Amino acid sequence: MKSKKLAGKKVQASTQQYLDIAEIKEDTVVLKDGTLRSVILVSSINFALKSEDEQNAIIAAYISFLNSLDFPLQISIQSRVLDVDGYLDRLKKLEKEQTNELLRIQTTEYRQYVSELVKLGDIMTKRFYVVVPYDPVSDKQKSWRNRFTEVFSAASDLKLNQEQFLKRRRALSQRVEHILSYLASMSLKAVVLDTQSLIELYYNTYNPGLYKREKLVEVNKIQVE
Repeated sequence: MKSKKLAGKKVQASTQQYLDIAEIKEDTVVLKDGTLRSVILVSSINFALKSEDEQNAIIAAYISFLNSLDFPLQISIQSRVLDVDGYLDRLKKLEKEQTNELLRIQTTEYRQYVSELVKLGDIMTKRFYVVVPYDPVSDKQKSWRNRFTEVFSAASDLKLNQEQFLKRRRALSQRVEHILSYLASMSLKAVVLDTQSLIELYYNTYNPGLYKREKLVEVNKIQVE
């Protein structure tokens, strides 16, 4: 009887409980252990096409960058199939709006060429990310009793938690600025991902198949009841 009852029950477990991410806000990833992460999208360079002097300058800048770090850093590379559906839709719209007959025919032929090219094989794209962490030393020095008390803190402590977040975020921002300056010295373009971009990044990372079928809604358009 007991086994039949257990068999009839559906296991309802959220994927979120297996993730280290607690929330994403103010362009920052907050982990469950209280540490913060900032993600930087970095461009690439064709090192082989650079002259010998340029290569030596890039290597020297990279060595200087590594020697300047006093905190851990994560470099992540993601390969994804290039989604050209949006690009093809824009070409189709441009084709309908084109008044010049010759340009309209050329646009049609180009759109068909790109569409057939994608069907022949997957076009891959690579993206490079630098993950900058911040782990406050003060948290490591707390006793077990203090940590246990914070878990069951009252609502009046929420303001203090927000103040802690802002303080840690300022320290993280200093690290990010340090990273950005050194990336610029290597002729690399870099941009810090905002909240929307961070959500899309992790959504795509953990749901690569679902991401193609169901696009995320912008954060400012989400309605929470």
